[in-house]
Amino acid sequence: MATFVLVPGFWLGAWAWREVTGLLRAQGHDVYPMTLTGLAERDHLAGPEVSLETHTTDIVRLLQVEDLRDVLLVGHSGGGMPVAQAADRVPDRVARVVYVESGPLPDGTAQFDTVPPQEQQRLRAAIGDGHLLPPPAWDPVADPTNLAGLDEATLAVLRSRATPQPLRTATDPVRRTGGRPVPTALVASTFPLTVVREMIDKRHPFFVGLADGQLFELPTGHWPMLSEPKALADVLDAAARG
Repeated sequence: MATFVLVPGFWLGAWAWREVTGLLRAQGHDVYPMTLTGLAERDHLAGPEVSLETHTTDIVRLLQVEDLRDVLLVGHSGGGMPVAQAADRVPDRVARVVYVESGPLPDGTAQFDTVPPQEQQRLRAAIGDGHLLPPPAWDPVADPTNLAGLDEATLAVLRSRATPQPLRTATDPVRRTGGRPVPTALVASTFPLTVVREMIDKRHPFFVGLADGQLFELPTGHWPMLSEPKALADVLDAAARG
């Protein structure tokens, strides 16, 4: 039996992990799905001060208050950044960081740095003077790769339940203290492991941190907890078994 902490990506809350949570608990694991500050049922806290550090503290405090140890700390998409920082702050509590459609961004890199300049400009225009990043339209015609595997009912749930993302969680750079590194795993859904291994071999800064970790391929869209919850739960169980 393992202990999982499940951190959602942008615009989502703990609700997105519901099926995966039930499946992992049925396999005998302890599971803590999280909603980060300013999102989902905590969207009333989405002030301009909410930052990447805020979300990191959310995770660290859960580990400390619940006295969790040997944790598999799972970060989906943008949730990989606070997960990476939390593991850096309390490595003695984390057995492995599992990046789902994410990765250990280099120190000093923000999520916005991974977005093409034209997309950054579009997003900045949509945000204006605000402090929230609006969710996407969840349109499978416009975004078939990322939304692969999601039926219309699930897309409707995303449209109704997704909440704007506190902007600083996307624009603040990842900062690490240089403490003890924690083992990693990657679950890749929208890109094949052949590409991942090639990028690791080339020491690409977005992939080099995965060099000695577990690598899993789960072909589907960018939200496997919704499109393939059983397959994702099985992969996470395999990661726990090492």
